[in-house]
Amino acid sequence: MSKHDGLYNKLFTQKVFEALMSKKGHAVYQTLAEAEFQQPHLLSNGEIIHKLYSQMAKCYRNEYFYQNTLLNTLLLGKHSVRTTTALSQVTVGKAVADFILINGIAVVYEIKSDLDSLDRLESQIEACYHAFDHVCVVAPETSFSKLNTMFSNSPVGIYVLTKRNTISTKQKKEPVADSSKLSHQALFKLLRKQEYEHVVYSYHGFLPEATPVFRYEACEALFSKIPLDQAYRVVLKTLKNRVSIQQEQIQAVPYSLRSLAYFNTGTALDAASLQSFLNQQYRR
Repeated sequence: MSKHDGLYNKLFTQKVFEALMSKKGHAVYQTLAEAEFQQPHLLSNGEIIHKLYSQMAKCYRNEYFYQNTLLNTLLLGKHSVRTTTALSQVTVGKAVADFILINGIAVVYEIKSDLDSLDRLESQIEACYHAFDHVCVVAPETSFSKLNTMFSNSPVGIYVLTKRNTISTKQKKEPVADSSKLSHQALFKLLRKQEYEHVVYSYHGFLPEATPVFRYEACEALFSKIPLDQAYRVVLKTLKNRVSIQQEQIQAVPYSLRSLAYFNTGTALDAASLQSFLNQQYRR
């Protein structure tokens, strides 16, 4: 692409998205716009962002590009925000689950983009199985053969992002449920304070009498007494309730920004303000 490749990783981030949504502008966006286009002032902000995203699609398919494709293809295309919740960057032990979809089941999508290596993949997947029973690797076509060999006798699924930026229907291996590695500890660590206290109280009918410093450990001890299959179901239900965005809200956002809009937690999604920015002509 160009000497500004690294800026693409910084452009499609929450920090820049929030700055643009509030119409403050951002140095990363300005630098890329003026580096990639000779006369950016003749374009609207929406046109510039669309063109920059199209550049990424051709030459720089990073983790954001994969995540955004999964959200548009699976959550908005195959499922619905009314029935399904997506989560991103969820810490599981020493790993981070890149993208998770929860409806009747939960599937972790471990992204290995065109720019990633497969070095730590097996340990990352192992960690994910401690908290979720379906895991799927998402990678470019060039990685399919190696992944298919690596996970031939495994419940791990494989999805391929084709050169046309679609999820392949031919080079594909669906994940199979494997709950053998689930653990109370990993499940409990997924929950926030208000969430695990609600789960513990709902099951036991009381919360532990413990000083604040020992409250976490006391709640975890009570959580570990819930039958594992029941604990797993209630944790998935709890995680599923974290996101409340409406289908109409996310559909109104341009394709290239939907993942940022969906996972934005810093401020409420102001669709009108975002649209106003996108419609404006570019200016420094």
